[in-house]
Order: sequence, then structure tokens, then C-alpha cells
Amino acid sequence: QVRLVESGGGLVQPGGSLRLSCGASGISVSMNAMAWYRQAPGNLREWVARITSGGVTNYADSVKGRFTISRDNAKNTVYLQMNNLKAEDTAVYYCTRFPPTGFWGQGTQVTVSS
Repeated sequence: QVRLVESGGGLVQPGGSLRLSCGASGISVSMNAMAWYRQAPGNLREWVARITSGGVTNYADSVKGRFTISRDNAKNTVYLQMNNLKAEDTAVYYCTRFPPTGFWGQGTQVTVSS
């Protein structure tokens, strides 16, 4: 079955950078559109970025210019490079197919704080 395991989260200061990884099994990230979502406590889960099977990327306005989604087909892994992080980026980040199927993994916590 499909398994998506997020990693790379942690504590970072405002303006810092972090790279999240999404290791996939049971699914080819090169053959599917993939996306990152995030959810802060008490907030709705929101879409952050996606990459199509053709490699076209799209971003939420709140992260455009700061975040970059990419994939390594050989490693079957999706990445989210996050630069110039802000406190508003604090959330649990999830990797999923796009559009989401309703299944969510455990995510990885990103905390941006001084």
C-alpha cells in the first residue's frame, strides 16, 4: 500500500531555512502529482505547494518565492525547500498525492521561533 513518510522538520529561527523530505513507497512520485500541505493547531489544513507529473510547480501565495518543491525520482522522494522562514510557517507539514485522497501521514513539525 501507499506509504508517505515526512521528515526534516524541527526548530528554526525566523529567516532560516529547512528542507523537508517525503519518502514514498507503493507509489511513484514521478508518475503522480504530489503536494505539501500544512496545518497549525486550531487551523484548517492548507495547501502549500504541488508538483505535477510533468514537473510543473505551483505555490500558495503565502510561500511563493520562499519555498521550492522538487523530487528525486531515483530516490522516489519529494522535497520542500523552505527559505526565509516566518513564524506563520509554523505547522505540521504533510506530503500527499494531489489532489489528496483523504489519507494523511503523521507529518513533520516545523516550528519557526526566535
